[in-house]
Amino acid sequence: MKALFEVVAGPLAQPRTPGVCVAGLRTVAFDGLNSLKVPDTDRNRCRLGRIRYRMGFAGYPTLRLMTPAETGTRALLGAVIGQASERDETGLARRLLPKLGPGMLLLVDRAFDATGFFTEVAATGAMLLARAKSTRNPPVLRHLPDGSYLSTPDGLGVRIIEAELAVTGADGSRVGDPYRLITTLTDHARYPATALIRLYHERWEIETAYLAPRHTLLDGHVLRSGDRPGLEQEIWALLTVYQLLRTAMVTAIESQPGIDPDRASFTTALETARDQLTAAAGVCPDPCADSLGALGRAVLATLLPPRRSRYSARKVKCSTSRYLNRDDDRPATATTITAIDIVTHTPALTTPPPRPARPRDRTKPRPTTRHARVIALMTTDPDRHWNATELATRPNIPSHNLLTQLAEWARPKPLTRTSTGYYTPNPQPPSTTPPNPQLRGITARRTSSTLDPACPPPGTLRIGVRERGWARAFLAAVAGSPWWGGWALSGSPQVAIGGWLGAAASASGSRLPLPRRRRGVAGHCRVRRW
Repeated sequence: MKALFEVVAGPLAQPRTPGVCVAGLRTVAFDGLNSLKVPDTDRNRCRLGRIRYRMGFAGYPTLRLMTPAETGTRALLGAVIGQASERDETGLARRLLPKLGPGMLLLVDRAFDATGFFTEVAATGAMLLARAKSTRNPPVLRHLPDGSYLSTPDGLGVRIIEAELAVTGADGSRVGDPYRLITTLTDHARYPATALIRLYHERWEIETAYLAPRHTLLDGHVLRSGDRPGLEQEIWALLTVYQLLRTAMVTAIESQPGIDPDRASFTTALETARDQLTAAAGVCPDPCADSLGALGRAVLATLLPPRRSRYSARKVKCSTSRYLNRDDDRPATATTITAIDIVTHTPALTTPPPRPARPRDRTKPRPTTRHARVIALMTTDPDRHWNATELATRPNIPSHNLLTQLAEWARPKPLTRTSTGYYTPNPQPPSTTPPNPQLRGITARRTSSTLDPACPPPGTLRIGVRERGWARAFLAAVAGSPWWGGWALSGSPQVAIGGWLGAAASASGSRLPLPRRRRGVAGHCRVRRW
C-alpha cells in the first residue's frame, strides 16, 4: 500500500490552474496531523505511548502524520508516519525534503523555525516563506523600500518582513497579531511585503486537506488494527484513496478553464465513488463514456460558491484538549472580513561586528615596545637623570601617559626614582658563570618532575658543546652551576632553570646520572642536539 501511494502522490494541477502558482512558483505547505486515533491495545500503547492532557490521559493512542501538500489542490506530495512521542516536527519534515524542488514555494509555521532547517530547504532549490519565532534576533543588514530588510540567520541570506496585521469584521470585531516572516524571495519589487503576508494565509489549506481523511473519510472513527503493520497498512490505504479522489476532482476542474480547485466538493466526490463501487458501475468500461466519468460530472454539477473572506474562533470539541480554554478574540460565529490592515515595521540597522584580528606573521620581527625604547635610550647615558619631558622629545617615544608609565616601571626596579619626576636606569648585574667557548649545540628541557614548593619552575637550558664529547661537557656545566641541581649559563638567550631535584639526563639515547639533592624525589630531563 505504501508503494501504491508513492505512485499516485505528487502535484496534480497544471501551472495555469487558478490558485496553484504565485509568480510562477507552486505553493506547498508542511504540517503535521496528530489526531489519528488507534485502538487502545497493548501493542499500540507500547509503541505509541499515552497522551496526557490536563484532565487525565487520552482515551486512545494517536499516530503522527507529516505530509507536504499542494495548497492549490490539497494534493499530497508524500507522507511520513511517526509516533506521538516524536514532538519534533522538524525531524519528520527533514525526511520529506527530497519531495521539494525548484519551482516550489514552501509555506511553514513557527514550529519549523529550527536551526539549519531553512538552510536545508534552500538546498533543495525550493523557495521558502516561513513564520519566525519571536525569540529570534536576526541582524538587520539592509533596509528595503517595502519595509522589509535583508538578514543572514544561520548564515542563510534571507529577507525578513515584520508587520502588524489587523482584521476587521462586519460585526465590528477587530483582531490583530504581529507577524515576522522569513523568505528567500529577496526581490522586493517582484514580491512585495504586503503580497507575501497575504500569501502566507494559504498555509492553512493543509489544515483543510487533513480534514478530509480525518473526518470525511474516517467519519470520526478509530482505526481498526491493533499492531503496527496493520496500522501502517490502513494509513497508506487511506492516503491512497484520498489522493485518487483529489486526482479525479482536479481532472474535472481543469476541464473547465478558470475554475479554482477550491470549489470542488470532496464530499460529493467521495459519495459518488461509493455509489459507483457498491453498484459495481463501470466494471466493464464503456467506450462511449467521456473522460470525466460519473465522478467528474458530479463534481462539476455541485461546484461550491467562491470562497468568502471570513473568520471565526477556533472550536475545540474534545473536552480534554489542551486548546480547550485558549483565549481567542475572534467572534464565535463566522463573520465576513471587511478590511485587512498591514503595517510593516523596520528595525534599525545592526552595528556590524568588529573585524577579526589578522593572525600575526611570526616570521617578521615584532616591533620594539615603548618600554624597551625608553630603557635603551636611558642606558646610553646611565648617569643622567631623565624626566618624562626629555624622553617625550626624542623620536619614536610617544608622550601619552609617559610620566605614569615611568612610575610603574620603577616598581619592579628596572628604573630608580632619584627625585620627583626624574629616573635613572639600574645597572645590569654581572654574570656569575664565565662563558665557555667549548659549549654549543645542546638544548635541555625539563619534561616532568615532582616539584618542591621552593623549587624554581621548569624551563629550558641552552648550552653549547662541540660535536664530540658534548655529554661530558654538559655534565660539567651542570655540576659547576651556581644552583645545586639547577642550571644557568651566562650570555644564554634563555634563562636555564632545570631540576631542583636531580635525576637522570638522556643524552644520545644513553641515560647519565645527575647529582641528587633530596632523597625520595626524582625527575628527569630530555637532552637533544641544537
